[in-house]
Amino acid sequence: MSVIWVVGFLLFTLVGHGFEAAEASSSQGQPYRTAFHFQPPKNWMNDPNGPMYYKGVYHLFYQYNPYSAVWGNITWAHSISYNLIDWVHLDIALYPNDPFDINGCWSGSATLLPGQKPAILYTGSNYKKEQVQNLAFPKNFSDPLLREWVKYPHNPLIVHPNGIDPSNFRDPTTAWQGPDGIWRVIVGSEKDGHGMAILYTSGDFVNWTKSVTPLHSSSKTIMWECPDFYPVSVNGAAGVDNFNYGGFGKYVLKASFKDQDHYVLGKYLPKTNKFEVENSDFMVTGSDFRYDYGKFYASKSFYDSAKQRRILWGWVTESDSVSNDYEKGWSGLQSIPRTIVLSKSEKQLVQWPIKEIEKLRIKKVDLQSKKLKGGSVFEISGITASQADVEVSFDVPNLEEAESLDPSWVDPQQICIKKNASVKGKVGPFGLLVLASKNLAEQTAVFFRIFRSEDKYVVLMCSDQSRSSMREGLNKTNYGAFVDIDPRREKITLRSLIDHSIVESFGGEGRTCITARVYPKLAIDKEAHLYAFHNGSVSVEISKLDAWSMKKAVIATMKRRRGPPVFGN
Repeated sequence: MSVIWVVGFLLFTLVGHGFEAAEASSSQGQPYRTAFHFQPPKNWMNDPNGPMYYKGVYHLFYQYNPYSAVWGNITWAHSISYNLIDWVHLDIALYPNDPFDINGCWSGSATLLPGQKPAILYTGSNYKKEQVQNLAFPKNFSDPLLREWVKYPHNPLIVHPNGIDPSNFRDPTTAWQGPDGIWRVIVGSEKDGHGMAILYTSGDFVNWTKSVTPLHSSSKTIMWECPDFYPVSVNGAAGVDNFNYGGFGKYVLKASFKDQDHYVLGKYLPKTNKFEVENSDFMVTGSDFRYDYGKFYASKSFYDSAKQRRILWGWVTESDSVSNDYEKGWSGLQSIPRTIVLSKSEKQLVQWPIKEIEKLRIKKVDLQSKKLKGGSVFEISGITASQADVEVSFDVPNLEEAESLDPSWVDPQQICIKKNASVKGKVGPFGLLVLASKNLAEQTAVFFRIFRSEDKYVVLMCSDQSRSSMREGLNKTNYGAFVDIDPRREKITLRSLIDHSIVESFGGEGRTCITARVYPKLAIDKEAHLYAFHNGSVSVEISKLDAWSMKKAVIATMKRRRGPPVFGN
């Protein structure tokens, strides 16, 4: 089924039900507005909320300020898609106009109840500015577009328990049922400055009881925002949604804190509601796993029953100033949706852009067996470098010449800051220069370095924004992470999705992900260039490189023919 047919049919259906089409915000004069990443036509967007697949339609809700490009007046905006790439923006689903959410309809999740009936649990900031958990249902379960939502009349369902600060009690997860038929849900919180996931149970999804102990907590973390909890298969690439694995599967617990999304793997026993972390807990040196080591926060996953996969969304914040957000009229992106599976080693998660994004590929260029001598820069021409998808693999024949890793270098980000792309090494830095100007005065370098550490090799992946723009007043922090690769046995791979002001990079076939926001002054639109480079003394080889220009995603806005709901005071 073609994208044009799907979107056209969808628009026709909506117009026939009292909606009218409006063009999405123009990108003219907006060099940093993206072409194939999800964003609303204007204003502020933050956390992805309640993604789900329902009656053949993908739904994404998100935190949205309908009045400004900064945070405030938070609603649940709503968009729909048939392929997770092309979108139709619908009317706002939840407005903060009741005592239990008058100061904001904050983050939450969607759950499919028996009979595949969707329900939303979300945090409301009430008239006292206390955080409480509320329930909403579709007005019409037979509507696949879920255009109207009704709040439960007896909200709130859950209020903060004794000993918990009511301003740190939010973001309920997707609920799950145990073998006993009882529902479980966790809410992010903290106690004595330590993050925790408070567990609640219910037989009817309305009356909830707090468990004696949390699902998990950590003395090494602060407040947990936007927790997520789900099973992963240990024997295949398919996603799972069965929480009754018992001792036969693994579970992921994710918590958002300090502007990063951290996760641990473990075992979960539904009968006892006990979650046991495998190996190391949050923030333990050497095993600090994150979804993404760059700009990626408050993520939310969902199980796509149509394709038996788990899909992950993440909020990608700006690195620009608030005044520039006002000037351009918008703030915030969503990442490209990613599939998420357990690695073959079963030690970590692997992420990859959904297959559907490849439908936007056009104008392919490729090369093979290209040697990169030390100090070389090679332009990859023939594509639109400001709007591209690039996959490259590297061979490193002379690993024995790699420099030694200083034992004190335990923080990969600090190594990437100290040894940015301009610092010459031995095996590396090598990789891509994206969103680069013709004279290379502007460039964002995504690259690898290889170090020797006793009897093994350590692969470092960096995203260097230090020379990404001639503009001042930007956050140009460098990001970095180690990649679980043995370069003696496999090639070093990199995939970068480049979309005007965002670069999402996947190293080691998705074992390490880094997302960056950049705002070039020179390297915009047709003036952007793409290069492969190597700034080490030991030659490396591009064994294969494929690059494509990317078409724009189809995005439309539908507005109901009526006045907007009114906010409470």
